Amino acid sequence: MALVDQIRDYARTIPAEFKEKKGSGEINFVVAERKAFLSKEKLTYQAKFRVDDDAKIVKFTEILKESSSGMENAGMSFKTESFKTGKGGQLESLIEQQADQFGKKYQYQFDFKTVRGKVEALAKAAGYDFQYQVTAKGL
Repeated sequence: MALVDQIRDYARTIPAEFKEKKGSGEINFVVAERKAFLSKEKLTYQAKFRVDDDAKIVKFTEILKESSSGMENAGMSFKTESFKTGKGGQLESLIEQQADQFGKKYQYQFDFKTVRGKVEALAKAAGYDFQYQVTAKGL
């Protein structure tokens, strides 16, 4: 079984949306969503990776995206913010800070390190090196 297929199978267990395009893949998972009268806020985890079979390397990056849309007091609005997560979870508290923006009712339980760790483990088991990148540039 190809490495991309193994990662796709793992993404189905999260459950997450998986997109594949010419040796690269993307895993998207909605961490939190809040709907109110005429407005919607969503926090999404996104992991992108590229499998280079010739060099036997997997390049990986991840990001949290926050988006909101709908009516505010003065009218229509749309806002998107992104926060990058660092290797080893240095910025994992940003996820919790974002979760707090959704109110005290929201229960945060998603651990992004498990996704990164599983992709890394699958890559190493298949004989590939794993390279974490802060940005998707060069993926």
